[in-house]
Amino acid sequence: MIMDPKGKRKNQLTHTASSGTADQPLRVAVVGSGPAGFFVAQSLLAKTDLVVTVDLYERLLTPFGLVRFGVAPDHEEIKRVARQFDKVAAKPGFRFFGNVDVGSDVTLDELKSYYHIICFTTGAQTDRRMGIPGEDLARSHTATEFVAWYNGHPEYQDCQFDLSVERVAVVGVGNVAVDVARILSRTAEELSTTDIADYALKTLRQSRVKEVYILGRRGPAQAAFTNPEVKELGELAGADIRVLEDEIVLDPLSSAEVEQSDDRKLHRKLEILREFGVHSPAGKRRTLTIRFLVSPVELVGNQDGQVVGLRVVRNRLVEDGRGGLRAEATDQSELLPVGLVFRSVGYHGVPLAGLPFDHKRGVVPNELGRVLASPGGAPMPGVYVSGWIKRGPSGVIGTNKRDAVETVKAMLEDLALGKLPSPAHPEPATLESFVRQRQSAMITYADWQRINQLEIARGEPQGRPRVKFTSTEEILAALNPEG
Repeated sequence: MIMDPKGKRKNQLTHTASSGTADQPLRVAVVGSGPAGFFVAQSLLAKTDLVVTVDLYERLLTPFGLVRFGVAPDHEEIKRVARQFDKVAAKPGFRFFGNVDVGSDVTLDELKSYYHIICFTTGAQTDRRMGIPGEDLARSHTATEFVAWYNGHPEYQDCQFDLSVERVAVVGVGNVAVDVARILSRTAEELSTTDIADYALKTLRQSRVKEVYILGRRGPAQAAFTNPEVKELGELAGADIRVLEDEIVLDPLSSAEVEQSDDRKLHRKLEILREFGVHSPAGKRRTLTIRFLVSPVELVGNQDGQVVGLRVVRNRLVEDGRGGLRAEATDQSELLPVGLVFRSVGYHGVPLAGLPFDHKRGVVPNELGRVLASPGGAPMPGVYVSGWIKRGPSGVIGTNKRDAVETVKAMLEDLALGKLPSPAHPEPATLESFVRQRQSAMITYADWQRINQLEIARGEPQGRPRVKFTSTEEILAALNPEG
């Protein structure tokens, strides 16, 4: 609080010349410990001309977000980015507050008393709906549920997926859809050397699934999956890959688009799919079929309210008026006799307590990471976003790094211009005492390192990278074996 010349208090956003010094470090809270959050912390703590402290808040007990709960268990190499995050956590000035929910345990307004800057990196936490009849039938699920379940997310461990059916459809042709289809098509032997949750491995071992469909509404040239992901589908030990020849032949509009493109990855993707088209089946236990130019229009149920079929319409591509191609339904349709459906048609952010929200885009309204009071409105001093909640669900893990750099640049510009609020209680010990009062079971990074070591030790006898703890109770018991 600043005093005016008449001795009266006035509210003013202030920044003293010594902010960011050893005596008065810049205090930053980052909400969300996935890649977006760690990249913000990394970018801030790398500054050599500024003294910064970063407190990373996570509502779960373990860090890393989608690296732990989103990356498929058979893609262990992608999870190695966590080693980079460990180096960030080892830097002076970093703290981890796990099992602390910003919004319920502590509020945004309360945190403003302790920090110059608060940055939200909470991602896009819900799936888009298909908007078709029957979508809420039993045995119709989101891909996110399934991914979180097999990755041991504590909030999804009790989900049930009926793998006694013989045919499954995965709607969508992004990398998440491919992950779901691939896990369903893997043999139990392949999965038994990964960090997949034990209960998921048991269920998948008993799976009776024989055929998996991946369904894309546009053509092969517009498929969102990456080349390594789709190539891997042709290398599965227990599943033959199949495409329909007429669906991988490019229509005239797509052919023109590809001919004008110098994107070598796109040309290689089409080559991979054409190779699948001439691939001879080897008589494996399962068949994985990639379909293009089909859109779901109805989930068909039985008298028990369970999915027994998926009606799809055949599409053709037309110009969308914005330089791209969109799918347009024809009068041709077919019924796929599937008993289980996963939708993976995009993600959407959810509102955060205390922040404005753009419901149409599913993001917090912002300009270069500065949170705006409303779309097109004025910035909220000291409040920022990064990652999917900032830009929407696009890109890969590395995209969040560039995003973080942009947001941190905005933070430091505002610092230099004196636009940041001055917290009333910037002392680190005061903040920690406050948080522990609100959440006595708070998890530190040292606690996480103990959990990490225990999980790795549990996996070693089985030749697995780790065996995860999959519930809050398990983790707290492991940390306090004496009770």
